[in-house]
Amino acid sequence: MKFLHSMIRVKNIEESLKFYTELFNMKLTEKRRLDDCWLYFLSDETNTCQIELTYNDETPDEGYTVGNGFGHFAFGVDSLEEFTQKINKLGYKYLYEPFDLTGKGSLIAFIQDPDGYEIEIIEKVEW
Repeated sequence: MKFLHSMIRVKNIEESLKFYTELFNMKLTEKRRLDDCWLYFLSDETNTCQIELTYNDETPDEGYTVGNGFGHFAFGVDSLEEFTQKINKLGYKYLYEPFDLTGKGSLIAFIQDPDGYEIEIIEKVEW
């Protein structure tokens, strides 16, 4: 068995595609039309994980409620310092600035996507 993807609903597909492709280097691998929505599948650089962005024909003006059951996505980076430079260049801001989670040098930070989904950024001492 293999885990394939996680799906989130988005209000503005252009903003969301820009966020995930430019900031996280994800690639749009498939776009599929259903009766009432478009599905956009984004893959990570190693093609081991996908996020499905669902853009419904009838999207609430205020967007979607993230809810209290969803926690966050997590991405690993080699350097949080380089990632910080990238988010600054692209005009994004951290929700929680980088900090040492374990006291052993593993740094984490959080950012939100355009729809408010939280994303943890992890720089581990060793992968």
